[in-house]
Amino acid sequence: MIKRNRRTSLAMMAMAWLLLLAACGGGGSEPASTQMPTGSEGAAVEETAAAEAPLTKVKIQLKWVPQAQFAGIFVAKEKGFYEQEGLDVEIIPGGPDVVIEQQVVNGAADIGVTSFDSLLVNRANGLPLVSVAQLIQKSSYRFVADKASGIDEPAKMKGKKVGMWTGSQQFQVLAFMEKNGLDPKKDVELVKQGFTMDQFFNKQLDVAVSTIYNEYHVVLESGVKEDDLYVYDFEDAGVGMLEDTLVVKEEWLKKNRETAVKAIRATMKGWNYAIANQPESVDIIMKAVTEGSTTKEHQTTMLMEMAKLVKPEGFTEAQVGSFVDEAVQRTVDISLKYGLIKKEPDLAVAVDKTILADAAKP
Repeated sequence: MIKRNRRTSLAMMAMAWLLLLAACGGGGSEPASTQMPTGSEGAAVEETAAAEAPLTKVKIQLKWVPQAQFAGIFVAKEKGFYEQEGLDVEIIPGGPDVVIEQQVVNGAADIGVTSFDSLLVNRANGLPLVSVAQLIQKSSYRFVADKASGIDEPAKMKGKKVGMWTGSQQFQVLAFMEKNGLDPKKDVELVKQGFTMDQFFNKQLDVAVSTIYNEYHVVLESGVKEDDLYVYDFEDAGVGMLEDTLVVKEEWLKKNRETAVKAIRATMKGWNYAIANQPESVDIIMKAVTEGSTTKEHQTTMLMEMAKLVKPEGFTEAQVGSFVDEAVQRTVDISLKYGLIKKEPDLAVAVDKTILADAAKP
């Protein structure tokens, strides 16, 4: 079936208009008018043509289950921002075993939410991916250990069970180990951590990985006091790397650049709306979460923390989604220093800043 774009629809409607006028004027002495409709008539033609144009389908793969971590995406869909751009967006949930990069490369998704360090590692392994917008601007990772464990310094993690997410989210943990003189293959027992903190609560982990916007607050909400925890901030530890970034396949981007620009424009609009209207946005998120998996209070806290990461102090709305060169290079340097990648990446290929720049144009 041939798809009609907006321009084709307008041309066909204009031709129909002319034929109608010619038919109406054929029986009189006055020549039929060939003037195109103007004013409200022209606007009606525009709106009708736009409504008839088919929406372009786009699949966005999340790196985790639906939650306020992805508020901008859910808000953009709920508020119609994607549809306004002519897009029909499907949001695909992630999970502990979902490898976002593979989903994008295999065509199961068009756009994926992954970590910037993971993008670097996967590009080094030959996957043709490119980042088109950077969401989280600094590390959200925290290690937590019960004070009763006695793990009051990283060196005391030796011989302990340490939680680690897999899929696309393990690289900061590995860098933390290397930075503190621990061989992640020999000195600690790395344990695959689920997307709850049950293993930590059940003493199956001595040290659990968490994010400041999610799992850390799950621990506090359980009744554990901050004073009862040893907390290791990855940013303070010198291994904080950029996290949530939007990636696409190089080949897809070449063929669908305009679609990418529209998707990024709508997503950034969604994020700015979510940050400015947090109570409403939490209500939107609660429609998408798995029933019984979370609470409105927790999602409220999550969005509050995410807002600080996506739009940190000093950022304007126009800067949301942008690449800060210093932070990008720091992520590259840490990845090189701790062996996540072997050589300096070509950032001119790995990052396409022009998509966000074009999305900002009126």
